[in-house]
Amino acid sequence: MRLNQIRDFIAAVEAGSLRAGARVIGVTQPAMTKSIRQLEAELQVKLLERSGRGAVATQAGKSFLARARVVQAELRKAADDLQVFQGGAEGSVAFGVAPQVCMLLVPETLQQFRRRYPYARLRIVEGVSTALVEMVRNETLDFSIGMRAINGPGAAMRFRPLFRPQLVVAGRKGHPLAAATSLRDLAACSWLMYYPLGAGAMLEKAFNEAGAPMPRGIVQCESYATALALLANTDTLGLLMPQMLQDPYGRQRLQRMAVREAIPAPLLGMFWRADAPLTPAANAMAQAVTAVARKLARP
Repeated sequence: MRLNQIRDFIAAVEAGSLRAGARVIGVTQPAMTKSIRQLEAELQVKLLERSGRGAVATQAGKSFLARARVVQAELRKAADDLQVFQGGAEGSVAFGVAPQVCMLLVPETLQQFRRRYPYARLRIVEGVSTALVEMVRNETLDFSIGMRAINGPGAAMRFRPLFRPQLVVAGRKGHPLAAATSLRDLAACSWLMYYPLGAGAMLEKAFNEAGAPMPRGIVQCESYATALALLANTDTLGLLMPQMLQDPYGRQRLQRMAVREAIPAPLLGMFWRADAPLTPAANAMAQAVTAVARKLARP
């Protein structure tokens, strides 16, 4: 099994066809076809289903893909580790962040990181913790920042608590229920959630602790930009950190709903693989995240 065979297989699956995959990595389609066929012959299993519409991984291919991505990620990390001895580029970092904290955490984190690694390549993925943890598990991401789920991340993952942000109920300015003082008064509204029902989201905990029925009109959204647009332009309500109501967009478009119930504070932290050490660049980014989170944790 050769490394270029693994590279070619991953590229074909991710691009959706041999032609597109070959174009992405800069090889000819016949060369990629030959490479993957040799890989299938060596493994004695069919990895791709080919058709006129493209190529998709078989069940065996999907199983192999998960391992192949780990191999590719480890090689990238090894190359990044060695670059410090070559005096060349500064490596790369890929991390994920939950939508609730991206605006608060990422800008200052990036500024701190750039002081040490001004030319490192960065990839930032926004999403809910459950999805991001899986991307960390298969080494698509170096680490992620998000809410710890009820069942925890599993033995193969590590979790470092960072802070518990305060949450408030927020809606658009001029909301018809702006004067409401209880969650019970707002149970009939459409509500925004970042996590699926049953994942231990703070909205569920808040309504349960208040003895109020869980709203039926739930909108699950995994994008901070989309969430803000929904809150500002519809009667949908959601839980936000107070700082988000203080930035220019929040001050102009949003307002806090002064309910008397206390909203539980989620535990946000960092997830990374237990068996895969971070590269120097990824470790520096993790240190910057921790430093900014400590500032946010102060009263």
